[in-house]
Amino acid sequence: MFDGKSRALLQNGVVLVQGDKIVDAGANVAVPPDAQVIDLGDATLSPGFMDAHTHIKLDYTNYQATRLRELQISTSAKAYSVIPAARATVEAGFTTVRDVGARTYRSHDCIDVSLRDAIAKGLVVGPRMFVATYGIGATGGHFDEAAGFRDGLFGPEPDVADGIADGPDAVRKAVRFEVRIGADVIKAAVSGGVLSLTDEVDTPQFTPAEMAALVDESHRLRKKVAVHCHGDQAGREAIEAGVDSVEHGSFFKPETLTLMKNKGTFLTPTLMAAEYIKAKLDGYPPPLQAKAIAAYNARSEMFRNALKIGVKISFGTDAAVFQHGQNAKEFKLMTDLGMPPI
Repeated sequence: MFDGKSRALLQNGVVLVQGDKIVDAGANVAVPPDAQVIDLGDATLSPGFMDAHTHIKLDYTNYQATRLRELQISTSAKAYSVIPAARATVEAGFTTVRDVGARTYRSHDCIDVSLRDAIAKGLVVGPRMFVATYGIGATGGHFDEAAGFRDGLFGPEPDVADGIADGPDAVRKAVRFEVRIGADVIKAAVSGGVLSLTDEVDTPQFTPAEMAALVDESHRLRKKVAVHCHGDQAGREAIEAGVDSVEHGSFFKPETLTLMKNKGTFLTPTLMAAEYIKAKLDGYPPPLQAKAIAAYNARSEMFRNALKIGVKISFGTDAAVFQHGQNAKEFKLMTDLGMPPI
């Protein structure tokens, strides 16, 4: 048994459950005489794992098919379709997730909020969820779903109700809107991304003033801030503004990682995402292929530097880029790059 505290596996572990609560666990737990004993034999037990970067509503394992399906499927059908993903995640041992973005083509459905609540009520099997609703981004940036398509195809220009904000005041309003519709955490895209059609993967997409407004308003409302960021300049500006975690960090230089350590900012490296996309490159448009290769080639050195410098690292996978329920493969990628197993 792995108890999450010691560096060694415990032999002949015992877990004591009363009602729906685990009340004790270890190698020397006294078993009450009237307890029902379930012998698991030669099994390994561990606490539930946490994934700090999932998108349970989304499925980008087939990029081109997904983009078309999102335009065709109804909200109710989409809501039903995410239930297997939630079950697969918890059955893989991940009992808590931070779900950092559930946007699809201006569909104001809040499926992540509804799924979180349904799981909490016991209506659906899945992990405990902390959700970010749509996420906040700039016009033409990584979170702008209209970017790369014919102008006007999706109706009027997206605004704060779609998570698109330009200028500090609009960013504040977007934060307030997302809290109003149920966000537990605020997610923003502050640099380009791999799976967006029109931006460079490492370019900054928020000004320092917008970044400051994002962090200030989120923290005033007692919400943590996670930012999608591959590029070094955008990352440095986000860290200086006081964000709580940076997702990806592919091109971060040692100086920026040192700033993260000094500020106590968490890094969520999402190694699985780059691994999967690189293995399936033919399924992505050429501009995305080039960005994916660049991010993949940079992330290993960045991760090793983060370990050496002592940056706080959270476990997060970007599940949706790959099949839900495969989250644990991230452990091997992290240890292969030098992180101690325990």
